Amino acid sequence: MSLDEVYEAVLNFEEDTVKDLVQKELDNGTDPKTILDEALIVALDEVGQCFSEGTMFVPDMLMAAETMKVGVDCLRPLLMKDKTENKGTAVIASVKGDMHDIGKNLVAMMLEGAGFKIIDLGVDVDTNTILDSTREHKAGFVLLSALLTTTMLAMKDTVECLKQADPQLKILVGGAPVHQEFADTIGADGYSDDAPGAVTLMRVLATDTPQP
Repeated sequence: MSLDEVYEAVLNFEEDTVKDLVQKELDNGTDPKTILDEALIVALDEVGQCFSEGTMFVPDMLMAAETMKVGVDCLRPLLMKDKTENKGTAVIASVKGDMHDIGKNLVAMMLEGAGFKIIDLGVDVDTNTILDSTREHKAGFVLLSALLTTTMLAMKDTVECLKQADPQLKILVGGAPVHQEFADTIGADGYSDDAPGAVTLMRVLATDTPQP
């Protein structure tokens, strides 16, 4: 029994095995934070690396993220006792007029696995709903997705309204037609073209953002 087995089970998309192995590690007295940091998050990082190298693809990342989430769910009650898991709260949504959610869902799952509290508002979400959610959940981050060029205008309007309402919000954008120049132009705090990149960027921003 070792953390390496948990790591390998995530990479092999073995949800039941991950659940059993994590529970056995806990029964053996392994600290839950150690399991999270040295097995689950390490596996997440490996998935991101494999994706960047072209040896894993979006379906693989979805399966790995789902598998990792099973392990995180086992640890969550213990981690929440000492608040070690939550690196920050983020609201995530596909902007008004955009019904696509696969990329958004993948980012949400991977961020949750990396220790962020995720409020997923779904697709076709208007600005007021997003703003209300950030206030309700005291979120420090907003992640917006647009997979159509026609919904990029909605993304621009949403970013502008959110920044006007709360200049302290950190806003990340992504989606097939979105690019760094567009993100800079509309005033977003960050852009990523894939889920692993979004996780990396959020980790950086979280270290610079005081959490409520």
